[in-house]
Amino acid sequence: MSINSILCRDLGLKYPIFQGGMAYITTGVMAAASSNAGGLGLICSSGLTAQQVADEITAAKRLTDKPFGVNLMLQSPEIEQILQIVIDTKIPVVTTGAGDPTPFMPALHEAGIKVIPVIPHVKAAVKAAKAGAYAVVAEGTESGGHVGDMTTLALVPQVLAAVDIPVLAAGGIADGKSLAAMLLLGAAGVQIGTLFMVADECPIDNAFKQQILQAADTDTIVTGRGTPHVVRSLKNSMSLKYAELEKQPGTQAERDKLADKALLKAVRGDMDGGCLMAGQISGLIKHGGSIASIMQQLMNEAEAALAGANKLLD
Repeated sequence: MSINSILCRDLGLKYPIFQGGMAYITTGVMAAASSNAGGLGLICSSGLTAQQVADEITAAKRLTDKPFGVNLMLQSPEIEQILQIVIDTKIPVVTTGAGDPTPFMPALHEAGIKVIPVIPHVKAAVKAAKAGAYAVVAEGTESGGHVGDMTTLALVPQVLAAVDIPVLAAGGIADGKSLAAMLLLGAAGVQIGTLFMVADECPIDNAFKQQILQAADTDTIVTGRGTPHVVRSLKNSMSLKYAELEKQPGTQAERDKLADKALLKAVRGDMDGGCLMAGQISGLIKHGGSIASIMQQLMNEAEAALAGANKLLD
């Protein structure tokens, strides 16, 4: 038994799994490993200069002959230069976040690049589809990092009902059963972030990986509700302090200071002052391994779950 998805056919993948783009984390090395394992690896452009993005693309191409993509952070001050690098290096697919992708889509389409915006609600999905997006990633609030309000289980079927393009599910997926559940809802595949953060090839400090592996189900917190910067992270000194300051008027400057380069601090091993962006599913993740082994286990579990679902029918 094998899972046959339009994503596999159109993008040349073995498995309908995207490794999510994560700032300072998903490098060319990690993207190549994800693509070699059968999914679609993504280099994240957030926090990088145009030259650094070019360097990561070069690194990935040295390590894989499989398709990989770039996650475009649309608010980057060098987005125009990064866009041109993506076009010049013939990247086959991009995902987009942190902004409206539609002004950039004509140039990407002209270059033959498939555009897949990450969206938090139906309205954004419809707008992307009308602009010619190949697919969308419907990301629920269970995800780590910047999140919206809708849960994955509520968001995915409503997006599927509203658009006629492929929909990937993201948020709260870290095993084969949850992957299978999203496929049964009608998703063409999934995007996974937190699970791959504990992989051998992930460059974050081992202390950060251990925080994920040791997390319980209630160990994440969301800060910034009601602002454009809503973030889910693991509870630590930084996030709890930030949440406390949110209750107090006149503390914006102090909050900004706490948040400054906080994710980068976490990636480098500062477990107290860093922002440990991770999803609610952290409590389920108890071991790491290579990206290839994680990907294979996901697919084995998903195929078993789907086969088991058939047995529920008379």
